[in-house]
Amino acid sequence: MAVNVKGLTDNARKTAVSELNARLADGLALSMAIKQAHWNVKGINFIAVHELFDTVHANLEAHLDVFAERVQVLDGVAVGTAEAVAKASTLKEYPTDLVKSADHIREICARMRDHGEKLRAAIDVTDEAGDANTADIFTAASRTADKDMWFLESHLE
Repeated sequence: MAVNVKGLTDNARKTAVSELNARLADGLALSMAIKQAHWNVKGINFIAVHELFDTVHANLEAHLDVFAERVQVLDGVAVGTAEAVAKASTLKEYPTDLVKSADHIREICARMRDHGEKLRAAIDVTDEAGDANTADIFTAASRTADKDMWFLESHLE
């Protein structure tokens, strides 16, 4: 049975589902990169960086769950398998040979900047399509990503 969200055109719904799945793919790729960094980080301030990666990961995962649930509300299919993410993610592949905390932070921040830019674009696309609620979801995710990136980049000063 299709969900009928009153006030949304079919175009708004389809646009939102497409944007949500695209941002879900990038977010899941970013999530895996953060865990890669978390598991392999070494160096000065190890425990602080190790725990910060966990916090950033948890913050991201909470938003990804909201993305996937919103897809369901809009009668779409949330696509988050490893295989689908590998094909759909637009983020640069994460290097697996890093150990220094500063190197991991720089690489994670580069991907977070890219993810944040695409979240901001998704805000505009979904708002213009007529789905302010999905735009609001992307706004919240963007705010969290910006704050987490600030925390991470502060370790590079």
